[in-house]
Amino acid sequence: MKSTSSFWVTSVSSITAGDIFIRGYAMQDLVGRVPFTAIAYLLLRGKLPSPGEARMMDVICSSILDYGLQKSGTIAARAVASVNPRMNAGLAAGVLGAGDFAVSPEPTGRFIKDGYAEYKASGAPLERFADDYVANLRAAKQRVPGFGHPVFRNVDPRAEKLKALAKECGVWGEVNDWYGAIHVAFRKAANKPDLVMNDVGMLAGIMAQMGFTPAEMEGLALLSTFPGLIAHVSEELRTGAINRIVADENAHYAIETRDLEKDLSVAGWA
Repeated sequence: MKSTSSFWVTSVSSITAGDIFIRGYAMQDLVGRVPFTAIAYLLLRGKLPSPGEARMMDVICSSILDYGLQKSGTIAARAVASVNPRMNAGLAAGVLGAGDFAVSPEPTGRFIKDGYAEYKASGAPLERFADDYVANLRAAKQRVPGFGHPVFRNVDPRAEKLKALAKECGVWGEVNDWYGAIHVAFRKAANKPDLVMNDVGMLAGIMAQMGFTPAEMEGLALLSTFPGLIAHVSEELRTGAINRIVADENAHYAIETRDLEKDLSVAGWA
């Protein structure tokens, strides 16, 4: 990027009198020729994807889609839409439901990025490094993201499908092998042979291998949830329900009636 004194500098896109340019390519040339997910890859990575990378982008953007009412973001989106009946309001609320404990692969992405860099700098054999690394994590009582599931044991079928597709698309690599070795070492050290690598962990590993940053991983996960969020907000708007609240039978109010005058006196009020 050329040096400039301008306040804003971007290489993502530009607008001229004749067209919009995405990473230097005319929008009119891209639309209808290059699929949406391939253009998304171009926007993020700054280069056109290979056919395999483009297909994997489609897989990534199809990997979450919707968790129904079991996702806090869906409930937030519908509740907000019931009092502010606009699509953008519901979507904004739904986006905030992604974080360290739901939807977002960013924490796993950070773990993989930092750990893999440490492995490359160490020069140690992979299996030995993984054993030592996991031992240090366990000694520090540090959580390893991307492992475990409340239902699946031994294998998470969603993760295995992602792995097979990544290999088929030619985007499986050393980063994935490193994270897989950490998984094996962790199961051995924790004596949990049935502990799975879950779909979020697998996604993070694949996206790390493809060169995406942890922050971009969260953005792509959110992009994957948007069709489901749009459908839920649209359904909510069609119901005409107003002001969704927690019904009294679903809440316990741990509040006792108190004597204001007495308590004011105790607190020293005249």
